[in-house]
Amino acid sequence: MSDSKKVIIFGTTQFAQIVYYYLTHDSPYEVVGFTVNKEFMTQEKLFKLPVFPFENIESYFSPSDYSMFVAVGYMNVNKTRAKIYNEAKNKGYKLISYVNSKSTTWNDLDIGDNCFIFENNVIQPFTKIGNNVILWSGNHIGHHNIIQDHCFFASHVVVSGNVTIGPYCFLGVNSTIRDGITIGSECVIGAGSLILENTTSQQVFTSEKAKLLPVKSNDLNHF
Repeated sequence: MSDSKKVIIFGTTQFAQIVYYYLTHDSPYEVVGFTVNKEFMTQEKLFKLPVFPFENIESYFSPSDYSMFVAVGYMNVNKTRAKIYNEAKNKGYKLISYVNSKSTTWNDLDIGDNCFIFENNVIQPFTKIGNNVILWSGNHIGHHNIIQDHCFFASHVVVSGNVTIGPYCFLGVNSTIRDGITIGSECVIGAGSLILENTTSQQVFTSEKAKLLPVKSNDLNHF
């Protein structure tokens, strides 16, 4: 299987464009092209690089010479990304992982393939991150945690120590998980949610939205 630094990105969405930018400016990898399923092809080039149909991508970029990254978001509780991840592996591609140089990690970071860790993530020791996990910017991942496959963390999530996050979970902006908690598979933890107890699978949590006060801002004396 390839250990090539030449990489194809699956996707042409804004997420894929961001992945291209980070890999180009902050990694040893060289992005050489893009691929999407044929039915979603709307352009022949992106950033002056070719876009080819995924169905026969091997005809253009051999798995023996090129690696891949699947840049797909959290649709269908991450199952869309997981499906393409498995298809790419079945085609024989090595799926790269990326850790931003501005994140805080340790040399023995345990991380799977097709992971993308953005800037300002803090990942403490003895944490294990599975395959196909996305950590957007600014998260705190405490010690002795297990993040299982196919998860997506938005920004500024706080996960305390000794936490297990089941596969296919989504954690929204500013959500917080107390220490010692187990989050079941396919859970959606909405923005700002505070989780203090174990969850079962496929649960959805949301926090109360901000309260609108019956005053105008220019009527406030302290602002």
